Amino acid sequence: SNLSASCWSHLHPVNMFNSYNLKFHHRKALTSPYPGSHIERCQIPEDKVGWLTEWEDYNPMEYTAKSVLARPNWADPQINDEGFSPKFNERDGEVERKSLNGLYVVENGRPRNPAGRTGLTGRGLLGRWGPNHAADPIVTRWKRDGSGSKVAHPVSGKNILQFVAIKRRDCGEWAIPGGMVDPGEKITATLRREFEEEALNSLQKSPEEKAKLEKQLQKLFSQEHFVVYRGYVDDPRNTDNAWMETEAVNYHDETGETMDNLPLEAGDDAGVVKWVDISEKLELYASHSYFIKLVTEKRGAHWSENPGSEC
Repeated sequence: SNLSASCWSHLHPVNMFNSYNLKFHHRKALTSPYPGSHIERCQIPEDKVGWLTEWEDYNPMEYTAKSVLARPNWADPQINDEGFSPKFNERDGEVERKSLNGLYVVENGRPRNPAGRTGLTGRGLLGRWGPNHAADPIVTRWKRDGSGSKVAHPVSGKNILQFVAIKRRDCGEWAIPGGMVDPGEKITATLRREFEEEALNSLQKSPEEKAKLEKQLQKLFSQEHFVVYRGYVDDPRNTDNAWMETEAVNYHDETGETMDNLPLEAGDDAGVVKWVDISEKLELYASHSYFIKLVTEKRGAHWSENPGSEC
């Protein structure tokens, strides 16, 4: 009973299956205190995370950050505000309120986190009630030596894959350079825009420089790619009423020539940007390590020095 929510979540990761037969990993969404605050989540034992388990004494604190309550253009009003009648589980004007995991429950006018209790109600740092949609572009290349040959890991014997990683300004963790889908924006546009803004600092470029970047990126983003993951994200910002969902897509530069000509430069929400060698030792933000692992499996790249942990 003295364990913090973060300890509970570490010891008892909760998995649920969604309609796409993918696992929910509901662990980081239980960490306490809530990011950017001193707000403590209600402690949740492993057997009471799921909504199907009755818990009459469950009485979590309500919290929505002041930055969200200030009503920036990416945020909803409060649920009881006059004139606000969100259409949950469907397209609501330009805002997509459908979940990638199928229908979610709406209780007392509020959407309910499909992965279970989080120990906090309200929206926290998230703008939308219900699903908050993001896109994560995973840009990869093979690690190469001075002569241009692929570098294999000495233990696994598999070639080492690298991806473009950013260090987030808000929490200092390494992550995929993704971001939120703007209202009415297509996922493909979000993937490209976020990579340009966070990994290439396109917002600070002149029109001429930006046009040159666009031309170089066209080759990478127009080639064959694959969707790594679509659905719920185990994110520390999640609450009982608001949660992150994403579409993670891998864009692979097989020869390395395209990305060699693009100077990485941190921008927007990124503090640092660089190529990172992929392995199971990576500790990344939210569910990003899981997404990266799926990419290595698809590409047949190195992940672990222990053959037993390879899928």
